[in-house]
Amino acid sequence: MSDLVFGLDTFGDVPEDDSGRPVSHAAAIRQVVDEAVLADDLGVDVIALGEHHRPEYSVSTPETVLAGIATRTSRIRLSSGVTVLSSDDPIRVFQRFATVDALSHGRAEVILGRGSFTESFPLFGYDLADYDVLFEERIELFAKLLDEQPVTWSGTTRAPLTDADVFPKTESGHLTTWVGVGGSPQSVVRTARYGLPLMLAIIGGAPERFAPYIDLYRRAADQLGTTAYPVGMHSPGFVADTDEEAKELFWPHYRVMRDRIGALRGWPPIRRTEFDSEVEHGSLYIGSPETVARRMAKAIRSLGVGRFDLIYTAGAQPVSARMRAVELYGARVIPMVRDILAG
Repeated sequence: MSDLVFGLDTFGDVPEDDSGRPVSHAAAIRQVVDEAVLADDLGVDVIALGEHHRPEYSVSTPETVLAGIATRTSRIRLSSGVTVLSSDDPIRVFQRFATVDALSHGRAEVILGRGSFTESFPLFGYDLADYDVLFEERIELFAKLLDEQPVTWSGTTRAPLTDADVFPKTESGHLTTWVGVGGSPQSVVRTARYGLPLMLAIIGGAPERFAPYIDLYRRAADQLGTTAYPVGMHSPGFVADTDEEAKELFWPHYRVMRDRIGALRGWPPIRRTEFDSEVEHGSLYIGSPETVARRMAKAIRSLGVGRFDLIYTAGAQPVSARMRAVELYGARVIPMVRDILAG
């Protein structure tokens, strides 16, 4: 299991300072950069930044922040998690990530997705009625761009292209590109059709319930004659020195964030018993390094994934607690998971 990849994900949640006051969006972005630098120092493999357009989050342009991280790090891979391709232009997305790739000497990755929020659609002038066709057409174009050759393409959601050459090219000729999927079989098959790696967003319930999607991805790739790459998963969690400390740091801020979003989606307020059950049996990896490592190893083994990204922010956890969580994840959790899986 030495080739397993371990990452950290964040949307740049706006944290509190240690006096309990929310920091500014600008300070939150700088905080993400500091956390990425620490993760790089500790040997974490990937930092992934998600795109959001809501007041709780500071990162709306992952590649801009990744470019800043690129200049302060030396080895960590720099990924989005995810880039909302439906409400962006595939050519501009490719150009921006090729630029990050240049600044980082080949460490850029992009995870394309439809997004779990819809704020970007009206913000950038797109109709939610076109939700499906926007992604279908734009991933088709993006897949063509990955060849880094002149592109001819036509669709219904943007102007056609005829022998359009896109710059800059990547130095290696290859931009690592994943597709983030939340549980749609059609999305899994689409990912296999384009021969791209699959990243599963497993944010609730027992992770084992996603095994059929991994099997579907492999079967579809086989039938379509494409490559089935090792599958990745990303799930929320938080690491502190003890189980109780991790839960008490995470719960109050998570509850506020979860209920605010839930109110928009018709969910009832979350109860503490539900939270505790998810921590114990579901897809919240919260606790001491030993607890988080044990649960991560179980999920990795049961699903056979090749990459695990921990979404280490979910609400306004204090800055100092977030830095400690990154430190514990890199210095203790990852080595423990490797040891458990090697045993």
